[in-house]
Amino acid sequence: MKINLLKSEYAVAIFIIVLTLLGCGQKSDNEEMQLVNDGKLTFAMSGLLKPLNYKENNKLVGFDVEIGEEIAKRIGLEANPVTNPWETIIQGLKGKKYDAIIGSMTATEERAKQVDFSNPYYISGAQIFVGEDNTTIQVKDELKDKTIGVMQASTYEENAKQYTSSIKLFSSDIYALQDIPTGRLDAVITDRLVGLSIMNETGLKIKAVDDVIKREEIAIAVNKGNEKLLEAINQAIADMVEDGTYEKISMKWFNANLLEK
Repeated sequence: MKINLLKSEYAVAIFIIVLTLLGCGQKSDNEEMQLVNDGKLTFAMSGLLKPLNYKENNKLVGFDVEIGEEIAKRIGLEANPVTNPWETIIQGLKGKKYDAIIGSMTATEERAKQVDFSNPYYISGAQIFVGEDNTTIQVKDELKDKTIGVMQASTYEENAKQYTSSIKLFSSDIYALQDIPTGRLDAVITDRLVGLSIMNETGLKIKAVDDVIKREEIAIAVNKGNEKLLEAINQAIADMVEDGTYEKISMKWFNANLLEK
């Protein structure tokens, strides 16, 4: 009886040792994702881009924030949005102040030399806006010889020059867009999200037509080599799109699906 008891105790001890050795050889998911704070997804933004990311009652809110919160939840982490000046936001990521940048960053070749980008979580770029009842301008080529408004000192003036010589300059996008329903302008070219935001906030009777003139893919940046975190983020984005959660968030903030062209 005593021998059997000793055998049993010996077997338990061996089992515990094996489990310990196995545990030492495996990293937790958090370790593999190289998180700055264990159990949290810390993601940065400027906090100055309403309605994408901004502060309301000292709390970060906006489209980017909700996207980040949903991604964190699906990965099984607590969302921890933070702000950082835009001009040093990549340096902050590389310095491991946060795990990711979810702040409406365009994925460019130059930036991709320093960080790894996720699949896009929204599409932006120069967009054509016309009157809500306009049926004569449906595609870019129909802008020929039309009167187009753009914000002065913006790159959109060069876009407009591709189609017409009748260009009017404005001190702000909203002033330009307000001249569409009055008939003083046939169209305005501005950033897609700027136009959509103004539409929603002011109720202007305008609409976006055709694809963006120059497509910009907005993505999430993580440190180079952090493959596990990047994979988890990409999977979360794909799942959000698949089950309709992404469209729900996008419609809430822009009354449009920002992943549609």
